[in-house]
Amino acid sequence: RCILRNGGAALQGSFISETTDCDFKAAVERSKPKSWLKSVSAFANGSGGVLVFGVEDGHHDPVGLEDPQSDADFASEAIKPRIEPVPLFDLDCREERGASLLFVAVPAGASAPYYCSADGRREAYVRLGSQSVAAPPEALNELILKGSNRTWDALDSGIPVDRASFAVLKAAYAFRTGDEMGGSDLLSFGLATGSRTLTNAGALLADEPLVRCSRLFCTRWGGTQKGEFVDTAEFSGSLLVLLREGLAFVKRHSRESWEKTPDGRVDLRSYSGRAVEEALVNALIHRSYLATGSEVCVDVYDDRLEKPGRPLPDDVVETPVPSERRNPVIADVFHRMHYMERRGTGLRTICSATAAEDAYREEFKPLFEARGGFFRVTLFDMNAEGAPADGAETARNGTQRHATARNGTLLLSERELAALSYIEANPGSSRSDLSSRLGMSKRGTLRLLQRLMDLGLVERTGSSRSTSYRAVGRRGV
Repeated sequence: RCILRNGGAALQGSFISETTDCDFKAAVERSKPKSWLKSVSAFANGSGGVLVFGVEDGHHDPVGLEDPQSDADFASEAIKPRIEPVPLFDLDCREERGASLLFVAVPAGASAPYYCSADGRREAYVRLGSQSVAAPPEALNELILKGSNRTWDALDSGIPVDRASFAVLKAAYAFRTGDEMGGSDLLSFGLATGSRTLTNAGALLADEPLVRCSRLFCTRWGGTQKGEFVDTAEFSGSLLVLLREGLAFVKRHSRESWEKTPDGRVDLRSYSGRAVEEALVNALIHRSYLATGSEVCVDVYDDRLEKPGRPLPDDVVETPVPSERRNPVIADVFHRMHYMERRGTGLRTICSATAAEDAYREEFKPLFEARGGFFRVTLFDMNAEGAPADGAETARNGTQRHATARNGTLLLSERELAALSYIEANPGSSRSDLSSRLGMSKRGTLRLLQRLMDLGLVERTGSSRSTSYRAVGRRGV
């Protein structure tokens, strides 16, 4: 991956994939510079990023540049007249793996929005996952606010303070902090203005549903896909009410049990309560209230629950995640009540809290996805019927659950052994064959197969719909 340090770029590890803050280009396109200038605009409008020229953007292999100095000169001269206002950027030519590469590092800009003028059009771009896309209206409005050093939640809503009550906020604040909210705290917390009107943050935390788009939709679906629903609910009012009702809905549709052990007992929960709370807090705080139809939704299925979340790198435990607060006034109030931290560690908390559960296995690691402008957090039900129960006892005893080397022998879980034995006996098995045989979900089966391939015990053949798997090598158990 590529990271930015003090405005410069540093390459870590190998060329793995394009990310929110890294974009690969095989060459500095001169006839159609918009193909890469839009990423410059997107990086400046976001949290910064780096363009790496000389790396093929399909397979991410370094192909090098014939004349990196000439390309650097062209890139510099192309950015200045076509990106408005001109962002800060840093050029660095260097050799990596025998190939000449050009790094263009663009830090987050302080004068958003940064527009890209090309092909007769003037547009501002933002990063969506690994792509640079034209900013939709609500994102452009946020960029305009950012450029004027304002945020939506700090704007005056025009609603008189006298029209609102804050019983829920005051009670929650007293319970979680041990202090009482005073008469001047609405103003000092940024929930009211000196003109005795509420800010948008104040309107969102008032007991009454003063912001129409601030709602929470919860659905318990029958099965693993959307179809017939078992239970549904819609909530409105204070963000604290939405949080409370959302947690209660998930708890109502979760399974909890316990098992006795020689040393006591272990609790077997469908989901970590801490992880659910963190994910829901993130969704409520970081959503865009400027985007119509972006209400927070919680979908509970037989094997998982899903809710909107933030865009992430592949591994939030190993990769630092910038702390970007879209609604800093709301985030500050939640921080005061110890619902969240302000150091960008909340997403790691979701993973670590889930991993701390007695029923946890690697296949239950939370999943984070970016799709079509919306972001999703998926937590897997660790008590779902048909969920693999391999290695449960060793997991509860705190021993290694997954394949590890001991005296040169691979230790595999019962489920991994069952999958491997089936593939050995049935060369050319498909994913659906194995899923049906083991009673696992599609996602769980894919993760299990990936693990066996990582261990060099299984290989994939064919492509697309004809993909199959076969055993390779030898193993010891």
